[in-house]
Amino acid sequence: MSDTPKQPDAPKKPKFSRVTFRRLLDLARPQANRIRAGTFFLLLASGLGLLYPMAIGHIIDQVLAAKDRALIDQIALALVVVFLLQGVAMALRFYLFSTAGERIVTQLRQDLFSSLMAQEVGFFDERKTGELTNRLASDTTVLQNTVSVNISMGLRNAAQAMGGIVLLFYTSPVLTGLMLAIVPAVAVGAVTYGRKVRGLSKESQDALAVANEVAEEGLSGIRTVRSFAAERHEVARYRSATEHAFDVARRRVKQSAFFLAGASSAGYIASAVVLWYGGRLVLDGRMTVGGLTSFLIYSLTVAFALGALADLWADFMRASGAAERVFELIDRTPTIPSSGGERPPSVQGHVEFHDVHFAYPSRQDMPVLQGIDLKLSPGEVVAIVGPSGAGKSTIAAMLARMYDPRSGHVRLDGKDLRTLDPEWLRQRIGTVAQEPLLFASSIADNIRYGRMDATDAEVEAAARAANAHEFISRFPERYNTLVGERGVQLSGGQKQRIAIARAVLKDPRLLVLDEATSALDAESEHLVQEALDRLMKGRTTLIIAHRLSTVVGADRVVVMEGGKVVQSGNHAALMSQEGLYRRLVERQFVAA
Repeated sequence: MSDTPKQPDAPKKPKFSRVTFRRLLDLARPQANRIRAGTFFLLLASGLGLLYPMAIGHIIDQVLAAKDRALIDQIALALVVVFLLQGVAMALRFYLFSTAGERIVTQLRQDLFSSLMAQEVGFFDERKTGELTNRLASDTTVLQNTVSVNISMGLRNAAQAMGGIVLLFYTSPVLTGLMLAIVPAVAVGAVTYGRKVRGLSKESQDALAVANEVAEEGLSGIRTVRSFAAERHEVARYRSATEHAFDVARRRVKQSAFFLAGASSAGYIASAVVLWYGGRLVLDGRMTVGGLTSFLIYSLTVAFALGALADLWADFMRASGAAERVFELIDRTPTIPSSGGERPPSVQGHVEFHDVHFAYPSRQDMPVLQGIDLKLSPGEVVAIVGPSGAGKSTIAAMLARMYDPRSGHVRLDGKDLRTLDPEWLRQRIGTVAQEPLLFASSIADNIRYGRMDATDAEVEAAARAANAHEFISRFPERYNTLVGERGVQLSGGQKQRIAIARAVLKDPRLLVLDEATSALDAESEHLVQEALDRLMKGRTTLIIAHRLSTVVGADRVVVMEGGKVVQSGNHAALMSQEGLYRRLVERQFVAA
C-alpha cells in the first residue's frame, strides 16, 4: 500500500452527452405506466396550485370591495377543498415517482453487478475493489435521485413555470414581457453553471472512489495493519484522500454559491421592477390592485420554479458524470466470456499446454510464461515446482481459463479451451488453494458452493470425506455455524478442510491444488493430506508446490524457472541428476 493515495486525473472539459441523457431517460421506460400516472397527479397538483393567486386577486378586487362575507366564506371553503385535493395529488405523485425510481435503480444495480461478475479476471487485476463498490453504491444513488425524484420535481416545476407564464400573460402582457427580459441571461448562466458542475462532480466522484479504495484496503487488511501498528498511517492516508474530495466539493459549492447569488439577485431585481411598474399601472387605473397582487404571486411562483429547474439541471449534469461510469461498466464486453461455447458430453482429463506465452494484462512488458509445453494424462498427478515468480500459479489459472495465452494453445481432450464454454469448463475443475476464501455465511452454505443443489446429506458426506465432519459436529450450531468474513472464525486447517469438502461435492474431473497444506501444522496437515489423497483418486491433478515434501508421491514433477520448463521427471530421477530441483530440495533440508 502506497503512502499517498493516487488522485484522479483532472477531468477534461465536459460536454453534455445527449446519448447519456437519453439512456438516463431510457431507464424509466420499464416503469412507464407508473410514471404516466405520477405525471397525471403531478399536473393535477400543479394546476390546482395555480388557482391560489387567482383567488387572492379575486378576493382583493371583488369580495373586499363588496364586503360580502358569504362570498369570502365560499372562496375560503373552495380553497380548502382545492388544497386537500392538491395534497392527495402530491402524495400520489411522490409515491409513484419514488417507487418507480427505486425499481429502476434496483435494476440498474443488478445489471451493473451482473456485468462486473461477467468480466474477466484481468479486468479485476487493473481495478480496485473500492472503486467498483463505489460505482455500485455512490454512482447509482446519484442516478436514483435523477430518474425518480428529480424527474418528478423537474416536471412539476416546468408545469408550474409554463402555467404561471401563461397566467402572467393573461393578467398583464406588458409586465410579463418586462419580467421575462431577465430570463435569457439566467438561462445562459444555468447552462454554463451546469457544465462546470458536471466537470467538478465527475472529479468529486473520482476523489470519493479513491477514498473508498483506501478505506477498503485498510479495513480488509485490518490484521496486517494491526500487526504492524500502522493504524495512524492508515488514518493519515484516508484523511489525505477525503481532504482531496473535500477540496473538490468546496470548489463545486463555490460555483453553486456564485450562481445562486446571481440568479437570486436577478429574480429579486425583476420583482422590484415589476412592482415599480405595476404600481404605476395601478395608480394610472390601467390595472387593479388584485390583478397586481395575483401577478406578483405568479411571478414568485415562476421564479421559484425556474430557480428549482436550474438546481435540477445541475443535478442532471452531476448524474450524467456518474452515468457515464456506470454505463461504461455495464456496456463493457469481457475479453473472456463467462459462458458460451462447446459443452462436450464427457471429460477424459487430457490436458496440453503447447508453446504457451503469456503476460498479465496489467504488465504486458513482463512475460510470465515463455514457450511452455506441458502434458497431463488422464488420472495423472503432476506437481509443478520452482522459485517464486516462475509462473506456477499462472499455469493453474490458465487451465481454468482465467486468462488466455498471448500465443500458443491450452487444450482439454484435444479441444482448445477458447472453443469451450467457460462455465462448463470451470464446473469440471476443482481448486483447493493455500488460503481458501470462505464466505461470511454458514459452514453448510460454504460447502454447498461446490454444488448449489446439493442436499444436506450430500453436504455431510462431502464433509466426512474431507475429514471435516468431526470438528463441525463440535460446534453448537453444527453445519449452521457462521464462519465470519473470509472464514476468520475457523483455524487454517478447518478452513482448508471446508474447501476440500467443497471440491469433493463438486466432484471435478480436473483438480488443482495450490499449496494446499503449506500453512498448516503437522496434525492439520496430516488430516488435510489424507482428505486430499482421497480426492485425487481417479482425477487429473495439478499440484502447485513450494514445500517439496508434498510432491514426492507425484507421478511427475515439472520444474519451472523464469517462465520456462527446465526439468521434468519423477522425484527419484530428478534427485539423481544435477539441476534446479535437486538444489531446491537441498536448500529446504538445510533450512530445516
